[in-house]
Amino acid sequence: MAALLTSEQIEQLRRSDISREQVEKLVRAALKKQPGGNQAALTAPNPLMVNVSARHCHLSPEHVQVLFGQDDLTVEKNLYQDGYYAANETVMVVGPRKRMLPNVRVLGPCRGDTQVELAFTDGISLGIDLPVRISGDIQGTPGCVLVGPKGVVELKQGVIRAMRHVHMGPADLAHYDVSNGDQMHLRIESPGCTTVLEDLTVRASDNIKLEVHLDTDEGNAVNLQHATHVELLKSKPCACQKH
Repeated sequence: MAALLTSEQIEQLRRSDISREQVEKLVRAALKKQPGGNQAALTAPNPLMVNVSARHCHLSPEHVQVLFGQDDLTVEKNLYQDGYYAANETVMVVGPRKRMLPNVRVLGPCRGDTQVELAFTDGISLGIDLPVRISGDIQGTPGCVLVGPKGVVELKQGVIRAMRHVHMGPADLAHYDVSNGDQMHLRIESPGCTTVLEDLTVRASDNIKLEVHLDTDEGNAVNLQHATHVELLKSKPCACQKH
Protein backbone atom coordinates (compact mmCIF):
# COMPACT_ATOMS: atom_id res chain seq x y z
CA MET A 1 0.00 0.00 0.00
CA ALA A 2 2.85 2.42 0.80
CA ALA A 3 4.08 2.23 -2.77
CA LEU A 4 0.73 3.52 -4.01
CA LEU A 5 -0.53 5.92 -1.35
CA THR A 6 0.91 9.01 0.27
CA SER A 7 1.41 9.10 4.04
CA GLU A 8 -1.59 11.41 4.31
CA GLN A 9 -3.79 8.95 2.40
CA ILE A 10 -2.60 6.05 4.56
CA GLU A 11 -3.59 7.98 7.68
CA GLN A 12 -7.03 8.53 6.17
CA LEU A 13 -7.43 4.79 5.58
CA ARG A 14 -6.59 4.09 9.23
CA ARG A 15 -9.54 6.13 10.43
CA SER A 16 -12.35 3.95 11.73
CA ASP A 17 -15.05 6.26 10.38
CA ILE A 18 -13.95 6.15 6.75
CA SER A 19 -16.57 4.73 4.39
CA ARG A 20 -16.07 2.05 1.75
CA GLU A 21 -16.77 4.64 -0.96
CA GLN A 22 -13.99 6.85 0.39
CA VAL A 23 -11.56 3.92 0.48
CA GLU A 24 -12.34 3.06 -3.13
CA LYS A 25 -11.90 6.69 -4.15
CA LEU A 26 -8.46 6.89 -2.53
CA VAL A 27 -7.25 3.63 -4.04
CA ARG A 28 -8.57 4.47 -7.50
CA ALA A 29 -6.87 7.86 -7.39
CA ALA A 30 -3.57 6.22 -6.43
CA LEU A 31 -3.84 3.55 -9.12
CA LYS A 32 -4.45 6.13 -11.82
CA LYS A 33 -1.04 7.62 -11.07
CA GLN A 34 0.74 4.29 -11.56
CA PRO A 35 2.55 3.72 -14.88
CA GLY A 36 0.50 1.42 -17.08
CA GLY A 37 -2.55 1.60 -14.82
CA ASN A 38 -5.59 -0.21 -16.22
CA GLN A 39 -7.99 2.66 -16.84
CA ALA A 40 -10.71 0.40 -18.27
CA ALA A 41 -10.83 -1.63 -15.06
CA LEU A 42 -10.84 1.51 -12.94
CA THR A 43 -13.95 2.84 -14.70
CA ALA A 44 -15.80 -0.49 -14.80
CA PRO A 45 -19.28 -0.32 -13.21
CA ASN A 46 -18.77 -3.55 -11.24
CA PRO A 47 -15.79 -5.44 -9.74
CA LEU A 48 -14.57 -8.45 -11.72
CA MET A 49 -14.93 -11.75 -9.86
CA VAL A 50 -13.21 -14.87 -11.22
CA ASN A 51 -14.31 -18.13 -9.61
CA VAL A 52 -13.59 -21.80 -10.16
CA SER A 53 -16.70 -23.87 -10.70
CA ALA A 54 -15.88 -27.33 -9.37
CA ARG A 55 -17.62 -30.45 -10.65
CA HIS A 56 -21.34 -30.29 -9.92
CA CYS A 57 -24.76 -31.18 -11.23
CA HIS A 58 -28.14 -29.55 -11.72
CA LEU A 59 -31.22 -31.70 -11.16
CA SER A 60 -34.79 -31.61 -12.38
CA PRO A 61 -37.51 -31.79 -9.68
CA GLU A 62 -38.37 -35.32 -10.83
CA HIS A 63 -34.79 -36.51 -10.35
CA VAL A 64 -34.58 -34.86 -6.91
CA GLN A 65 -37.55 -36.98 -5.91
CA VAL A 66 -36.00 -40.19 -7.28
CA LEU A 67 -32.50 -39.62 -5.86
CA PHE A 68 -33.38 -38.15 -2.46
CA GLY A 69 -37.04 -38.98 -1.86
CA GLN A 70 -37.94 -35.32 -1.34
CA ASP A 71 -39.65 -32.54 -3.26
CA ASP A 72 -36.83 -29.99 -3.27
CA LEU A 73 -33.18 -29.35 -2.47
CA THR A 74 -31.97 -27.91 0.82
CA VAL A 75 -29.54 -24.99 1.00
CA GLU A 76 -26.02 -25.51 2.35
CA LYS A 77 -24.63 -22.11 1.31
CA ASN A 78 -25.51 -19.31 -1.09
CA LEU A 79 -23.34 -18.73 -4.15
CA TYR A 80 -22.01 -15.41 -5.46
CA GLN A 81 -24.95 -14.98 -7.81
CA ASP A 82 -28.17 -14.07 -6.04
CA GLY A 83 -30.74 -16.85 -5.91
CA TYR A 84 -28.26 -19.67 -6.55
CA TYR A 85 -26.87 -22.03 -3.93
CA ALA A 86 -24.86 -25.14 -3.17
CA ALA A 87 -27.23 -27.75 -1.81
CA ASN A 88 -26.63 -30.13 1.05
CA GLU A 89 -27.38 -32.96 -1.35
CA THR A 90 -24.65 -34.80 -3.29
CA VAL A 91 -24.71 -37.64 -5.81
CA MET A 92 -22.32 -40.27 -7.08
CA VAL A 93 -21.55 -40.01 -10.81
CA VAL A 94 -20.83 -43.35 -12.50
CA GLY A 95 -19.27 -43.56 -15.97
CA PRO A 96 -19.20 -46.30 -18.61
CA ARG A 97 -16.02 -47.79 -17.14
CA LYS A 98 -17.91 -48.29 -13.87
CA ARG A 99 -15.56 -45.78 -12.33
CA MET A 100 -17.19 -43.23 -10.11
CA LEU A 101 -16.92 -39.75 -8.66
CA PRO A 102 -18.47 -39.66 -5.18
CA ASN A 103 -19.97 -36.65 -3.42
CA VAL A 104 -20.60 -34.49 -6.48
CA ARG A 105 -22.36 -31.37 -5.23
CA VAL A 106 -25.85 -30.49 -6.44
CA LEU A 107 -26.46 -26.81 -7.20
CA GLY A 108 -29.85 -25.20 -6.90
CA PRO A 109 -32.46 -24.23 -7.68
CA CYS A 110 -33.80 -27.12 -9.74
CA ARG A 111 -33.75 -26.94 -13.54
CA GLY A 112 -35.94 -28.32 -16.26
CA ASP A 113 -33.27 -30.80 -17.37
CA THR A 114 -30.66 -32.61 -15.32
CA GLN A 115 -27.09 -31.72 -16.26
CA VAL A 116 -23.65 -32.76 -14.98
CA GLU A 117 -20.68 -30.38 -15.39
CA LEU A 118 -17.20 -31.91 -15.08
CA ALA A 119 -13.60 -30.95 -15.78
CA PHE A 120 -11.57 -32.59 -18.56
CA THR A 121 -9.63 -34.74 -16.08
CA ASP A 122 -12.92 -35.94 -14.54
CA GLY A 123 -13.98 -37.14 -17.97
CA ILE A 124 -10.74 -39.08 -18.40
CA SER A 125 -11.26 -40.75 -15.04
CA LEU A 126 -14.84 -41.73 -15.86
CA GLY A 127 -14.16 -42.71 -19.46
CA ILE A 128 -16.42 -39.98 -20.89
CA ASP A 129 -15.41 -37.86 -23.88
CA LEU A 130 -16.76 -34.55 -22.60
CA PRO A 131 -18.01 -32.05 -25.19
CA VAL A 132 -17.42 -28.38 -24.40
CA ARG A 133 -20.84 -26.74 -24.22
CA ILE A 134 -22.57 -23.71 -22.81
CA SER A 135 -24.59 -24.74 -19.77
CA GLY A 136 -28.04 -25.87 -20.86
CA ASP A 137 -26.94 -27.02 -24.32
CA ILE A 138 -27.05 -30.76 -23.73
CA GLN A 139 -28.58 -32.13 -26.92
CA GLY A 140 -26.52 -35.08 -28.17
CA THR A 141 -24.15 -35.11 -25.19
CA PRO A 142 -23.04 -38.26 -23.30
CA GLY A 143 -24.95 -39.68 -20.38
CA CYS A 144 -24.04 -41.29 -17.05
CA VAL A 145 -25.61 -42.85 -14.00
CA LEU A 146 -26.42 -40.79 -10.89
CA VAL A 147 -26.71 -42.55 -7.55
CA GLY A 148 -28.41 -40.97 -4.55
CA PRO A 149 -29.39 -42.25 -1.10
CA LYS A 150 -32.91 -43.12 -2.25
CA GLY A 151 -32.53 -44.14 -5.88
CA VAL A 152 -30.69 -44.22 -9.18
CA VAL A 153 -31.13 -42.16 -12.36
CA GLU A 154 -29.72 -43.19 -15.73
CA LEU A 155 -29.10 -40.12 -17.87
CA LYS A 156 -29.19 -40.61 -21.64
CA GLN A 157 -27.52 -37.21 -22.12
CA GLY A 158 -26.47 -34.18 -20.09
CA VAL A 159 -22.79 -34.63 -19.19
CA ILE A 160 -20.61 -31.73 -20.39
CA ARG A 161 -17.49 -29.74 -19.81
CA ALA A 162 -18.81 -26.21 -19.34
CA MET A 163 -17.39 -23.64 -21.74
CA ARG A 164 -15.55 -20.96 -19.79
CA HIS A 165 -17.75 -17.90 -19.65
CA VAL A 166 -18.39 -14.52 -18.10
CA HIS A 167 -21.76 -13.46 -16.70
CA MET A 168 -22.62 -9.83 -17.45
CA GLY A 169 -25.45 -7.46 -16.68
CA PRO A 170 -26.55 -4.54 -18.91
CA ALA A 171 -24.03 -2.09 -17.42
CA ASP A 172 -21.17 -4.56 -17.95
CA LEU A 173 -22.18 -5.20 -21.56
CA ALA A 174 -22.18 -1.47 -22.24
CA HIS A 175 -18.83 -0.92 -20.51
CA TYR A 176 -17.00 -3.68 -22.37
CA ASP A 177 -18.96 -3.05 -25.60
CA VAL A 178 -19.99 -6.67 -26.06
CA SER A 179 -23.21 -8.63 -26.56
CA ASN A 180 -24.56 -11.95 -25.41
CA GLY A 181 -22.63 -14.78 -27.07
CA ASP A 182 -19.56 -12.69 -27.91
CA GLN A 183 -16.08 -14.01 -27.15
CA MET A 184 -13.64 -12.26 -24.82
CA HIS A 185 -10.16 -12.90 -23.40
CA LEU A 186 -9.25 -13.20 -19.72
CA ARG A 187 -5.74 -12.21 -18.66
CA ILE A 188 -4.59 -13.72 -15.36
CA GLU A 189 -1.36 -12.56 -13.78
CA SER A 190 -0.01 -15.11 -11.31
CA PRO A 191 3.50 -16.11 -10.15
CA GLY A 192 5.25 -18.09 -12.86
CA CYS A 193 2.29 -18.63 -15.19
CA THR A 194 0.69 -15.40 -16.37
CA THR A 195 -1.81 -16.48 -19.01
CA VAL A 196 -4.43 -15.18 -21.42
CA LEU A 197 -7.45 -17.47 -21.79
CA GLU A 198 -9.34 -16.99 -25.04
CA ASP A 199 -12.83 -18.18 -26.03
CA LEU A 200 -14.51 -16.74 -22.95
CA THR A 201 -18.20 -16.61 -23.86
CA VAL A 202 -20.37 -13.69 -22.72
CA ARG A 203 -23.59 -14.76 -20.99
CA ALA A 204 -25.92 -11.82 -20.49
CA SER A 205 -28.77 -11.44 -18.04
CA ASP A 206 -30.60 -8.50 -16.49
CA ASN A 207 -30.09 -9.47 -12.85
CA ILE A 208 -26.59 -10.89 -12.73
CA LYS A 209 -23.25 -9.97 -11.20
CA LEU A 210 -20.06 -9.70 -13.25
CA GLU A 211 -18.40 -13.09 -12.78
CA VAL A 212 -16.10 -15.39 -14.75
CA HIS A 213 -16.45 -19.15 -14.32
CA LEU A 214 -13.50 -21.47 -14.99
CA ASP A 215 -13.37 -25.19 -14.27
CA THR A 216 -10.88 -26.73 -11.84
CA ASP A 217 -8.41 -27.73 -14.55
CA GLU A 218 -8.29 -24.17 -15.88
CA GLY A 219 -8.07 -22.63 -12.42
CA ASN A 220 -5.16 -24.87 -11.46
CA ALA A 221 -3.35 -24.32 -14.76
CA VAL A 222 -3.29 -20.53 -14.31
CA ASN A 223 -2.58 -20.68 -10.55
CA LEU A 224 -5.75 -18.67 -9.95
CA GLN A 225 -5.51 -19.08 -6.19
CA HIS A 226 -2.39 -16.89 -6.18
CA ALA A 227 -3.35 -14.52 -8.99
CA THR A 228 -2.36 -10.90 -8.44
CA HIS A 229 -4.42 -9.37 -11.24
CA VAL A 230 -7.26 -10.38 -13.58
CA GLU A 231 -8.52 -8.43 -16.57
CA LEU A 232 -11.18 -8.85 -19.24
CA LEU A 233 -10.08 -8.00 -22.78
CA LYS A 234 -12.29 -7.57 -25.80
CA SER A 235 -11.52 -10.08 -28.52
CA LYS A 236 -10.15 -8.54 -31.72
CA PRO A 237 -10.28 -10.16 -35.18
CA CYS A 238 -6.99 -11.64 -36.35
CA ALA A 239 -5.15 -9.26 -38.70
CA CYS A 240 -4.70 -12.14 -41.14
CA GLN A 241 -8.47 -12.19 -41.73
CA LYS A 242 -8.28 -8.79 -43.38
CA HIS A 243 -6.31 -10.15 -46.35
